[in-house]
Amino acid sequence: MANIDIFPDVERFLSESKSLFIAGEWVKPIAGGSFTVENPANRQVIATVSSAEKEDVDRAVQAARYALEGVWGRVQPSERTRLMLRLADLVEEDAHHLGQIISLENGKPYTNAYSGEVVITANILRYFAGWPSKIEGSTIPISPRSGAQMLNYTVKEPVGVCAMIVPWNFPLSMCAWKLGPALATGCTAVLKPAEQTPLSSLRLAELIQRAGFPGGVVNVVTGFGEGAGAPLAAHPDVDKIAFTGSTAVGRLIAQAAVGNMKKVSLELGGKSPNIILPDADIIRAAKGAADGIFYNQGQVCTAASRLYVHDSVLEQTLDELRKHASAHVIGPGLDPSTTMGPLVSSDQYEIVRGYISKAIDEGAELICGGKTPDYLSDGYFMEPTVFLDKQEKACIAREEIFGPVVTVMSWSDIDELVYRANNTPFGLAAGVWTNNLQQAHRIAAQLKAGSVWVNCWNVVDPASPFGGYKQSGWGREMGKNVIDAYTETKSVFIDLS
Repeated sequence: MANIDIFPDVERFLSESKSLFIAGEWVKPIAGGSFTVENPANRQVIATVSSAEKEDVDRAVQAARYALEGVWGRVQPSERTRLMLRLADLVEEDAHHLGQIISLENGKPYTNAYSGEVVITANILRYFAGWPSKIEGSTIPISPRSGAQMLNYTVKEPVGVCAMIVPWNFPLSMCAWKLGPALATGCTAVLKPAEQTPLSSLRLAELIQRAGFPGGVVNVVTGFGEGAGAPLAAHPDVDKIAFTGSTAVGRLIAQAAVGNMKKVSLELGGKSPNIILPDADIIRAAKGAADGIFYNQGQVCTAASRLYVHDSVLEQTLDELRKHASAHVIGPGLDPSTTMGPLVSSDQYEIVRGYISKAIDEGAELICGGKTPDYLSDGYFMEPTVFLDKQEKACIAREEIFGPVVTVMSWSDIDELVYRANNTPFGLAAGVWTNNLQQAHRIAAQLKAGSVWVNCWNVVDPASPFGGYKQSGWGREMGKNVIDAYTETKSVFIDLS
């Protein structure tokens, strides 16, 4: 396989030992710790990164507080907009470099890294750059019991210092999901990327520095959960924490926030149902189902991992899924022919392998996939995998896998179908494929999910809220809804009598 040549600037970036970004400067961790980042396509070390500990987190939070109460707190809305637009421009200018960095550390195909992360990151920053001048309070016609003439108005103020812990599956765009509203509202941030994929966040920090943001507005501390993530989540001078990741870690984040009653937003796991009705365009629906589970190697919180297919179109759908699975070209992310890269790490690879083995033991029928191609044994590759488990008795029908594994179930009664689709502790996303508009609206209204897609999958836009029901999270990201998550509302009463 012929890989894309790595840009000289990317080679330079990878070769340099990576420091922490605190108060606008690149600094070494106090304890001097470091760790290596590997390319999951071949298990080779590609960079060495500083490992932050509690003392470094303290420095970063202090820098964020100082900026919040100092220069950043005095910056006008129009200047916040200018800086954010400048950052978006720099992300676009650096797009090909960022795409390679993401592909190397995460494994996803370069084209997906470029179009699915870098371009989207710039769009998110531009969307939120429009918000600083539109965050408004209101005047309220109150009726005091005293009969006094009163003026009551509200103002929106930044919530404060925000801790941001982002995942490895979308290492750049998830930064933008959180930094966008934080910067727009006038907050400051301490960003902790996943230890598997810290490089794109550090590259973004270089661009933040070039854009001219004051020191301390955005700080980046790389490291592990125990050394950096846990101290950040529990820090008494952090006002809000925004986390994207597993439900298990989300519970720990929520517990850590209790100490000083931090504001918390959590975007967690999912086990999303995707429903095909008998009247649907099966060719289109099967392609949507395949894209919904195989994109990003299935490492997507909204992965369409539960596919409910009507009995009458089950065999046709399975045939189409086999075609889409076999059409994927599995390989390194920098190979131009690759359409599916490796899983992100050895740990994730073993988790997916374990689920596949357990599903077979529990009686699920393996339709295709389920193994690593022999010619790719050096990396963490897994074939697109389809199981049939008509009555969803195997664990793969209930538990989040985070890999390219879909479980197909059959159905005949629509009321029972809706019950089965909702019978999960998660509620992040759901999909319906049908040409019957009445059925589409009826089922969408009954599904307990934060996003419902009809005849499409995984449509996300900066202007539209994103988040989950039940154990899929707290709050919403994106859109105008997220502005409330990064602001406090102050009510002011003035006696005019």
